[in-house]
Amino acid sequence: MLNTHDTVVLIVDVQEKLVPAMSAREELIGNCRKLIRGALALGVPLLCTEQNPKGLGPTVPEIAGLLPGPAPALKFSFSCAGCEEFMGQLSRTARRNVLIAGIETHVCVYQTALDLRSQGFHVEVAADACDSRRPADKQIGLEKCRAAGVGITCVETALFELLKVAEGPVFKEIVKIVK
Repeated sequence: MLNTHDTVVLIVDVQEKLVPAMSAREELIGNCRKLIRGALALGVPLLCTEQNPKGLGPTVPEIAGLLPGPAPALKFSFSCAGCEEFMGQLSRTARRNVLIAGIETHVCVYQTALDLRSQGFHVEVAADACDSRRPADKQIGLEKCRAAGVGITCVETALFELLKVAEGPVFKEIVKIVK
């Protein structure tokens, strides 16, 4: 189960030139924002990557404006695990649970999930905070993740799993976020 002391949230490649091509871009952005706001309320670290930002642009402002840092790790490998900068950031968190959101589900999210799992991380993918250009590709990416032992969750489930209890000011904040 996800917990606040050993989990990090990873936002993969939600970039200006990629987002317009996504099949459910409003849902993608909205759920990534919920996940980020929830992680911040819970004190869970956030990491972000950008795939070839010179070609695909920076992280969209709706997401970038919520991220406290570090700066997105710049990568050319599809898997975030192939990016030395990202792996250094992840290592510095000293956390072993990775909750992934972003694009594209069947390429960068999938390859990252499997590579991190093979390195001993517990990995879950927030399905409603991921997307691909074609819905069938997203579904294939999620199915391949599940078949490889990666957990599939949704933003609301993940946030309440991290929260654990239905009381206190953080609970009230999470309820506002998911509504």
